[in-house]
Order: sequence, then C-alpha cells, then structure tokens
Amino acid sequence: MTEQPPGAEFALSFDTVAAQYASARPGYPPELFDTVERLAALGPGGLRGTRVLDVGAGTGIATRLLRERGGRVIAVEPGPGMGAELRRTLPDVPLVRAVGDALPFADASVDLVTYAQSWHWTDPARSVPEALRVLRPGGALALWWNVPDPDVEWTRAQETRLQARLPGYHRHGVAADAPGIITALGPTPAFRRLHWTRRIPVDLHLAHLGSRSYFAVMGPERSAPVLADERAHLLRHFPDGMVEDAYALDLTIVRRA
Repeated sequence: MTEQPPGAEFALSFDTVAAQYASARPGYPPELFDTVERLAALGPGGLRGTRVLDVGAGTGIATRLLRERGGRVIAVEPGPGMGAELRRTLPDVPLVRAVGDALPFADASVDLVTYAQSWHWTDPARSVPEALRVLRPGGALALWWNVPDPDVEWTRAQETRLQARLPGYHRHGVAADAPGIITALGPTPAFRRLHWTRRIPVDLHLAHLGSRSYFAVMGPERSAPVLADERAHLLRHFPDGMVEDAYALDLTIVRRA
C-alpha cells in the first residue's frame, strides 16, 4: 500500500462542503501575486502569458486570480465535488483530475506550478520532484497558505480554543514548515510572510471555519455546538457582528535551475 502523507485521509472531505468552501474561503491580496512574480523572476510581463499548473485547485479561488493576472492556467484537482464547483464558475479553464504526487504533464512543459492551500495533502518526496520535472529551466514552484494570523490576539485565542476542544485539530503548521521540508529534499527555497485582513459578517467567518477539513469530517451535527460557541466568543469581541478576519499568508518559492 502506498504511504499517505499525514492527514491525507481528510483530503477529499472538501467534496462534501464544496459550495460552502467556494463562498466562504478568502481569496488572496494582489501583494501575493506581486511577490510571486518577483521571487519567481517571471520578468517584466509577470504572470502574463505564463503556463501555470494550479495543483489542488479546489473550487478555483487561486485559479481565477492567476488567470486574471494573465496566466494561461490549467487546474489540477482530484476531488469531483470541488472540480465540479470550479467547472461551474470557470467553465473555460482546462481541468485535469490528478494529484501533485503524479502530474500527468510532460517534462519542462510549464513555467509555474502553484499550490494554494493544498501542498500539505501531498507527499513532499514525490510532489517536489514532480513539480521540478514539469517545470521548464528557470521555472518556479510556489506554495502558499492563508493561516490565522498568530500576531493577532483574537485569532490566536480562537485557534487555542479549537485545539483544546478538538483532539487532533489541524493547525496549519506545514505552511511555516514548508521551507525546511523542501530544503531537506535538496532545493533552496525563498520564504515570505505577508499580512492582510478582510472584514466579513460573523456568519461568513463561521462558514469559513466549517469548510475546514476537520469540521467537514466531523459533519454538521457534531460541528454545530462548536460553531455556536465560537459565535458567542466572536460576538463578544465584535459586537456589531462584523469580524476583522486577519491572515498571515505564508509563501514558499523554489526555482528550477
């Protein structure tokens, strides 16, 4: 039996919450793509005209933004539910059913491989060599995650509550660990942490929480009391019902020689 990466049993759980994922998950600020273009040395045209594989594309949140920057994007997504949601909103984007550990693309055929919120579902010993294989010389692998900003008191407190209440709750440590994991495999990565916020209704924040894999696996009946308690905490902190969602956006870039 092929060994699964840690937590891979949760990877396809998003299919059960695909529509919720699409509507509740945050996007990414323009500063992210500015930084990707700079660290990947994409040249004066940036993403415009580059051939991009967006792996673990999910419902297409990053796919759409990459395309808006001018990338010629192919979405790679293993989940049928998530892929169907992507197809609904981005019908003209090529969609390939595959995983990052075995990319069905030719050697040196793309300029950029991206993973938005998805690289932790791969086996790095397979996915990093696969990305480097399909990248042209000078191309780049870009991994990024929005994570609750640990520098903001209320987000830090929420993550602490959830971790204490839910055994095995997945904190997104792999985002910060990615440079070390990749360095151990040979390539030398660059790492940046960006900070950004979005102001959203409390219900949207709770829907975002409910779209996380841990909650998707729990199911709505078991999730409901946890989310109800979080609502009470949030309304004490944000009495107007509008949450200042705060994110640290961790980006890792590896260039192919």
